[in-house]
Amino acid sequence: MTWLTVLPSLTPFLTAAIFVTLNELGDKSQLLTIGFSSRMNWMKVLLGVLIATIANHGLAVAVGTLLARVPGWDGWVRFLAAILFLFFGLWALKPENEKDEKPPETGRFGDVATVAFAFFFAEMGDKTQLATIALAAQFPATPLLVLAGAAVGMLLADSIGMIVGILLHRRLTAGTCRLVASVTFVLFGLFGVYEGLIRLLRFSGAGAAVIVTLAAACIIVIGAGLRKEEKRRKDA
Repeated sequence: MTWLTVLPSLTPFLTAAIFVTLNELGDKSQLLTIGFSSRMNWMKVLLGVLIATIANHGLAVAVGTLLARVPGWDGWVRFLAAILFLFFGLWALKPENEKDEKPPETGRFGDVATVAFAFFFAEMGDKTQLATIALAAQFPATPLLVLAGAAVGMLLADSIGMIVGILLHRRLTAGTCRLVASVTFVLFGLFGVYEGLIRLLRFSGAGAAVIVTLAAACIIVIGAGLRKEEKRRKDA
């Protein structure tokens, strides 16, 4: 009798958790989790995802309905996120200084901030955030339950990606893991830039393709330089 009484009150939470989990499976955020967790401590990745989820979906619950009425806002955020992903792709290839025995105090939460920043922008305007907006409108009396359900759904789906990243890290070398992470970020970034050039800046398909190709060539050159620097440090 008690369970039957409590269950209806948990409907917003369960609905949000199930809906967000199903929408997040196979989404770019899950693949980003693989990239991050292949080179970072899993607890830092999880904490970063949690912070980004609360901030992002909290924004959706609080002011998402108002933002959804402004046409085109999500497109510019996606475009900015795509450019950031290109930088994250190069960052993933940056060789680590193994001679530093103890990281500085100010860098302790660097990884967490990086993950949170990337995930926050990755989810802006994404279908899971729009789903949270719709759910918040459907259950206006229980916004905190909707937020909690969305957070649980995101963590559940992205934890699957994180487990994959950890397994990759155990089987592959550190350099290969960084390369996997870099390729993941760059591919999403290039695709997002191409989409933004066409939809936002009104480039033709051919013009957008030329710009993206040039960007990819520059990233390959810079990435090759970073890999060469890593090899030089190992040989030194």
